Amino acid sequence: MTVEAQIRAAIRDCVNRTSRKPFNLGGIQGYQQLSAIGEILRSLPCRAIDTDYLSILSVWVDQALINNLSVASDLEQAHQWLRQIADCLHYPKYSKTCKDDVTNITDASNSPLTSFQVRREMEELLEQFQPDPQHHPAQFALKKKLQRLWHKYGTNLLYCYDIPGLPPDNLKIESLFSNLRRHQRRISGRKSTAELRDFGQYQVLFIAENEKQLLEQIQQVPITEYKIQRRRLAMAEAPRQQKRRLHRNPVNTIQALVNQHQQLLTVLEFQALNTN
Repeated sequence: MTVEAQIRAAIRDCVNRTSRKPFNLGGIQGYQQLSAIGEILRSLPCRAIDTDYLSILSVWVDQALINNLSVASDLEQAHQWLRQIADCLHYPKYSKTCKDDVTNITDASNSPLTSFQVRREMEELLEQFQPDPQHHPAQFALKKKLQRLWHKYGTNLLYCYDIPGLPPDNLKIESLFSNLRRHQRRISGRKSTAELRDFGQYQVLFIAENEKQLLEQIQQVPITEYKIQRRRLAMAEAPRQQKRRLHRNPVNTIQALVNQHQQLLTVLEFQALNTN
């Protein structure tokens, strides 16, 4: 392959990155690569433009850079906002996955972050991020997509910041639960992992090879913290338990709800009489 052909191949690599759709120049890296090629071509000695192929090629490259400067600038700013979003979510850049790396919920320095803090930071970021759809289409598309996903899934995604040992990383969460299911199959000897539906909450927190090791880990948890987490678990399990009771015995379940409603009305009527 000639030198000219290699340079043309490098330029085609910049402008035809199909994996970078919907941006025609292959995203930020493609534009930066094309800009670097143009800078090198411009630094060459000037010759007769009708005879020097690289000089003609330099003009074409510069024209492509000028025509797509606004698109590249918009995309680069959108990328900066994407980094701010990742920082707001405290997305872990890298952390070793180790079997002995069990988060200790008694150590406040390991889990100072809460879902309330992340929600507040994300809502503040959404308020600050107000791109113009006409002048900054890439940033506007990012803001629209982010806002829709946040309002639709944000509440369910925030649990990972309140549960010790649960990483705020989709791939690491999948790996965690995959290991949890594999561990359950190993200790039960059965393919089914239905036990995790009822007892999987504490197994996420503790990774033990035997009952003695599990007991030692449980004893490290303060009673106050245990009661707080126990109440939160009961509140989270209440809807599922209610649906299970409704499926197993709908008559008694509905009757219990009606009785609770009647008791509440009686209390309210009694309070109203005392007020008068």
